[in-house]
Amino acid sequence: MTIYIPTPLRTYAGGQDAIEIGGATVSEALDSLTSTYPELRKHLFTNEGKVRAFVNLYLNDEDVRYLPEKENSQVSGKDTLSIIPSIAGGTTGVRGQGSGSDQRHD
Repeated sequence: MTIYIPTPLRTYAGGQDAIEIGGATVSEALDSLTSTYPELRKHLFTNEGKVRAFVNLYLNDEDVRYLPEKENSQVSGKDTLSIIPSIAGGTTGVRGQGSGSDQRHD
């Protein structure tokens, strides 16, 4: 399968934007990826071995969190897995723009 590496993590994957990896499941493919590129492990997984909350995985454009088998979903050589880190952001207190600053506290 092809795993797409986001720009911020490419430094830990030899500068590559896509890597061909073997494995029967999403989990096995990620294990193979982090075995080949060990520096990626701390960016993708917690100390307990769970995928970090801010790391989103998409198997063929489907969010892995919502697949019935999640990381145990079967994969083939034709599949793609995209690693998408969450991006924090939002408004900076502009009134009426979702910042909550326009609420009255009487």
